[in-house]
Amino acid sequence: MPDLILAIFHHILVFSLFGVLFAELVLVRRGMDLATVSRVSRIDLMYGALAGLIILVGFSRAVFAAKGWTYYAHNIFFHAKIATFVLIGVLSIPPTLDYIRWRRAGTAPSDPQVASVRRLLWIEMALFPALLAFAAAMARGYGELPIH
Repeated sequence: MPDLILAIFHHILVFSLFGVLFAELVLVRRGMDLATVSRVSRIDLMYGALAGLIILVGFSRAVFAAKGWTYYAHNIFFHAKIATFVLIGVLSIPPTLDYIRWRRAGTAPSDPQVASVRRLLWIEMALFPALLAFAAAMARGYGELPIH
């Protein structure tokens, strides 16, 4: 039962993260005002909190759930999924810093600034299907590396 609960919670968190990222993409657009900058900053805090929870719950699943750490540690798709998640996280840093900078400056961002952030948000969105594909392959036993 703990395995099922952790799996459900993990999936809800991942889909919530996607929803929050989508909300950022919708809000960060040309002509955004300071109220929108403030709203997007709060949403971005949720993004960070969800990412942290995903890591906590995901590694709890890997260590304490049915398959155990050995299964995940020796699976290429697990490593690809983690690498993709890290890449998405790294790509989320510049937008976060921009939101902070825009809020502190008290001015709305320029169109080129918005375009730069939107480009990164789109790349993050485009990487999400890879996360799902790696998870599906891993869950079905594909990608097992030989144990030395």
